[in-house]
Amino acid sequence: EVDVVFLCLPHGHSIGAARTFAAAGIRVIDLSADFRLASAAAYQRWYGLEHTAPELLPEFVYGLCEVNRAKLRDARLIAVPGCYPTTVNLGLYPLAKAGWLGDRVIVDSKSGISGAGRTAKLPYQFVEANENLTPYNIGYRHRHIAEMELVLNGVSGNGACHFTFSPHLLPANRGILSTMYVRVPAGVIEAQIRDLYAETYAGEPFIHLLPAGQQATLRHTVYTNRCAISITPDDPGDPACRDFIIVATEDNLLKGASGQAMQCLNLAFGLDETAGLL
Repeated sequence: EVDVVFLCLPHGHSIGAARTFAAAGIRVIDLSADFRLASAAAYQRWYGLEHTAPELLPEFVYGLCEVNRAKLRDARLIAVPGCYPTTVNLGLYPLAKAGWLGDRVIVDSKSGISGAGRTAKLPYQFVEANENLTPYNIGYRHRHIAEMELVLNGVSGNGACHFTFSPHLLPANRGILSTMYVRVPAGVIEAQIRDLYAETYAGEPFIHLLPAGQQATLRHTVYTNRCAISITPDDPGDPACRDFIIVATEDNLLKGASGQAMQCLNLAFGLDETAGLL
């Protein structure tokens, strides 16, 4: 007897398995990208593959627990978010929900080598990655942009936001640090933003909001299922400053993958959300 199946296959390979298990009434938690996006057209655009089970896309719940908790309770089909979008979406969700995100965000992300997968490509070898920092898929190219648009534009009251996304490979084993540059509407001040984040994430067991003057770092989150977030005005001396720097970090193998999958399982089965994770 099987209650749930975790799919940890490359994109393009989970579709058939998910269809089979779903038809058998077995819950599916998919860590691939096959069911994260809302439409087969979006999947074709970003992954270059035809989606052969488009009828299942509306049934999958996007597993960003802090945003979709209500939908995840009792969910039968769950798509675990990508690693980069988890930091970006959690880092910017309060602003987007309040309609304060604006029409353009610059995101600079740095990931440990494990974030690039297990393929034996030259840039991932020790002699290439050590003492190096490598940008890749910069501009409107990285597939994870689609998840940022899906979540943040989906809740924003300010229309579509354009994301300029620059990911980098960092010579570290694990961890992601995303630095996001945003401009808020005139009249919105730092204290309001801090209150907004505190209210949005009140009681969240896996969100760590840093106090003013402190920055989120990899050491706040590696080997945990937490996401750490810091907020800094671009000009601390200007009380009317509209430009802010949001930093969010996570362990890409936990909150960015398996840990978040377990968090989804806990919600779907009515368990303590922190079970096995704290």
